[in-house]
Amino acid sequence: MLRFTPILLAILYAIAMYRFSSWRTARELDEKSTELADPTLAALTKRMAQSLDLPRIRVNIYEIDPVNGLAAPDGRIFITRGFYERYRAGEVTAEELASVIAHELGHVALGHSRRRMIDFSGQNAIRTALVMVLGRFVPGIGPLIANALTSLLAARLSRGDEYEADAYAAALLHKSGIGIEAQKSLFRKLDAMNTAGRGVPAWLMSHPKTGERIAALESLQDRWAALER
Repeated sequence: MLRFTPILLAILYAIAMYRFSSWRTARELDEKSTELADPTLAALTKRMAQSLDLPRIRVNIYEIDPVNGLAAPDGRIFITRGFYERYRAGEVTAEELASVIAHELGHVALGHSRRRMIDFSGQNAIRTALVMVLGRFVPGIGPLIANALTSLLAARLSRGDEYEADAYAAALLHKSGIGIEAQKSLFRKLDAMNTAGRGVPAWLMSHPKTGERIAALESLQDRWAALER
């Protein structure tokens, strides 16, 4: 029985971590967000809502500075104040910001947002169990190995989710008549911000390489064009 104690502790830890993380995330977003009220963006989200047969798509402004968009586990969509200010300054177009909203809608529709919360808790549980087990056999470096293994797992899951959300957003933007050129141009702009030494936009962190994302979108465009011939 004692052999299974680390595993049982890890499972209990994962459950507790999931519940606490869900509560803390919801509270943070409630306290620091307001509904986005921008007529130009509202017109674009209305077109996307019609394509999805939804009455509306509500977008919230999350009052933090990093350039980011996110989908909460409860399905809410957020654009950070930092991202919105880039739009107001003319650095990002309304269509480009709409592509971010479409991407985050993809995370919700595909179940990524809720699963990520579970994955986060699960990864912490796996890390805890590995530290306990490896610590017995390789004292000192056991925690380092555990952290490396769980980080690799998280990165692989994240990249797969991003490609799927990109494809969902592209299909939605195409169906809505907005097109996916704005989606590609936004990737290039954010990548340029990083190259220019302005700091990595949070929306690019833990994501696939920009060139690979654009290539995947262009592959989708080629397939759609072939079907329309």
